[in-house]
Amino acid sequence: MSSLPWSTALAATLAERQLAGRYRKVRTRSGEQGVKVIIDGKAMLSFCSNDYLGLAAHPDIKKAFISAAEADGVGSGAAHLLSGHSRYHQQLEEALVDFTGQQAVLLFSSGYQANLGVIDGLMSRGDVVLQDKLNHASLLDGGRLSGAKQWRYPHVDMQGLTRRLIQTEANAHRLVVTDGVFSMDGNLAPLADITQLAHDHQAAVLVDDAHGFGVVGRQGRGSVDHWQIAAQGLPLVMGTFGKALGTAGAFVAADSDVIETLIQQSRSFVYTTAQPAAIAAATLASLALVQTENWRREKLQSLIQQFRQGAAQLGLALMGSMTPIQPIVIGDDKQAVAIGEALEAKGFLLGVIRPPTVPEGSARLRITLSADHTEQDVTQLLDALEDVICISR
Repeated sequence: MSSLPWSTALAATLAERQLAGRYRKVRTRSGEQGVKVIIDGKAMLSFCSNDYLGLAAHPDIKKAFISAAEADGVGSGAAHLLSGHSRYHQQLEEALVDFTGQQAVLLFSSGYQANLGVIDGLMSRGDVVLQDKLNHASLLDGGRLSGAKQWRYPHVDMQGLTRRLIQTEANAHRLVVTDGVFSMDGNLAPLADITQLAHDHQAAVLVDDAHGFGVVGRQGRGSVDHWQIAAQGLPLVMGTFGKALGTAGAFVAADSDVIETLIQQSRSFVYTTAQPAAIAAATLASLALVQTENWRREKLQSLIQQFRQGAAQLGLALMGSMTPIQPIVIGDDKQAVAIGEALEAKGFLLGVIRPPTVPEGSARLRITLSADHTEQDVTQLLDALEDVICISR
């Protein structure tokens, strides 16, 4: 017997979702994260991980993790404001200050918590949050949690953002929020234009750079560096470690007053147990590799070009992305699922993305590339896509 009196309604909703081709399932991986993985007991060539630089199983990072765990144990035991903030956490924050060029950095246990914490920690009723229509769910949730009024503007539409800024000029505190690299489309936000518009209209800017940090910009410094934003116009930046850096957790980089305010008011920072010191130590090792091994980004760009050229020759519906996120739009939910299953039967693991994650009618295969992939891997994927999608047309 279910513990909820409305369990029948829940079962009906789940059945409807399954019929619509939008049912999600948890998969179990055995062994290391990488481009060749074992999923539910089957060997697969993976094109669905955000491990863009191929660092998740790097021996230097594993060694740093193990060494710190042996020295400091596993659990942090408390929040950062109690006894949970280790020397490794402190060193990581200091290293990120230097890497980002910001005044201060604050660590969070996940990117989702960071986005909730920074918006809710800075904004309140009477304030306005201006969001790109395709922003990540955590940014939208952060706006709702804050109690501020949320205004949406069309995706990367600077005229639309300008209208919203003019419409909200009576509000004292306004925050323009955007992804740096949009997670489902792979395109970059026009950050130089956004920061200039915000400056002209006396608004602040928050950039979620989860998919740009480590990948774009000099030495992987991210979207702010890619767009060469001047030091006096730096936006607030949220970056994550669980994607290009191959570890876990997140940070917010900003001026000192912003970070001090978050320390006092960000509930997802104040009331959360700090991540293990070993994760911070591993991230320090990863950050060093990100800065010194530029060949990873160079190889990644080569693979992106190879894939896009091959997909274009096959007539596949690519989006305007020059990042490791390479979506192929299918449209129909059930057709996207069927294609994903056919590719999986051939040994290829891809993300099948459907509404509500993406807009209606834009179900897609979300292909992500890694520096650990080879040219042969990409060729094999293109051959499989030709067999499954093109021949079946």
